[in-house]
Amino acid sequence: MLMRILLAFLFGGGLCVIGQLLVDLTKLTPARILTGMVVLGVILGGVGLYPVLVDAFGAGASVPLLGFGNLLAKGVREAINQDGPIGILTGGFKAGSAGLGAAVFFSMLAGIFGKSKS
Repeated sequence: MLMRILLAFLFGGGLCVIGQLLVDLTKLTPARILTGMVVLGVILGGVGLYPVLVDAFGAGASVPLLGFGNLLAKGVREAINQDGPIGILTGGFKAGSAGLGAAVFFSMLAGIFGKSKS
């Protein structure tokens, strides 16, 4: 179990290092880097490589932005199997709705109870 935790930490940390290097060494904006990581997760999930990463690295692979992209790809794939071509448009929304809803809700709570600095 300790080895699994270490692998998750190293993989997730490696993703963070790559993101930070892209911020520091390129002229890419953080928004483009984040979007690129989500798109990379969609591609890796779409071709079936992302589940292998999740099996090997656990939460280190499933939590970051790549994991969100994989979640979208998986949702689209499942929706296409259930609903046909309309699943291309609805699958990502269905798969990501709980996480996005929670993010909006907890951001609202932080805005209500947090103090802003002028």
